[in-house]
Parts: sequence; structure tokens; C-alpha cells
Amino acid sequence: MKLLLFTLTLLTGLASAEISPEDFQRLHRELQPPAETWTTVPWQSSLIPAQQLALKEKKPLFIWAMDGHPLGCT
Repeated sequence: MKLLLFTLTLLTGLASAEISPEDFQRLHRELQPPAETWTTVPWQSSLIPAQQLALKEKKPLFIWAMDGHPLGCT
């Protein structure tokens, strides 16, 4: 919502041409996206250590496997 208001303010010409460093820092903090939940998962890139950790912590092992180009271009 804040981003929309900020954008509308810029588009309508109500914002000044310059912004103070303090305002920039404040806006920069406010406009940062919230942390994504998936970034809190302790991802493993190697199967054997991941399997050992899953056994040790008695948790399931989720394997994401794919074939082909990572951008879906085949």
C-alpha cells in the first residue's frame, strides 16, 4: 500500500525533486519486502549430509529434483 501511495505521489508530481538522506533511509526500510518463509528452511545441497541430518533429527527428507533447463527452456 505504501509503495502504491509513493508511486501515485511521484506520478502526480506532488513529490519534490529531491529527497533527504533520512527520508530515503526511512522509505528504503519501509519498502523492503517481508522475509519469505522458505528462506528460513535449512536447505541442504548435498543428499548424503541431508539424509544424515534427517535421520538424526527424525524428520522427513524432501527432495526437489528436476530435469532440463532451470528456466524451463527445453
